[in-house]
Amino acid sequence: MGAPKRILVSCGTAIATSTVVAMAIEEALKDRGINVTIRQCKASEVPSLVQGMDLVVTTTPVPGNLGVPVIQTLAFLTGIGKEEVLEQIVAELKK
Repeated sequence: MGAPKRILVSCGTAIATSTVVAMAIEEALKDRGINVTIRQCKASEVPSLVQGMDLVVTTTPVPGNLGVPVIQTLAFLTGIGKEEVLEQIVAELKK
């Protein structure tokens, strides 16, 4: 297996919400055989932490033009559209 893909997960405070999202993504991608490293942060920290990341997944708006794909979603909290978002994450990581 190659080097793990790096995902930055952000929410408003980097406490509860990003933890739920990070755990859900990590578990789902592990089940798909995709090795990932996930870092959590506040949305305001994304611009300073995005370098070296393959993808940003956020529950709240973050600045645009970060140089990596950004997926903004509440699917991991609501359960609505979760599979579609997971497929979008997988597709971005395979690019």
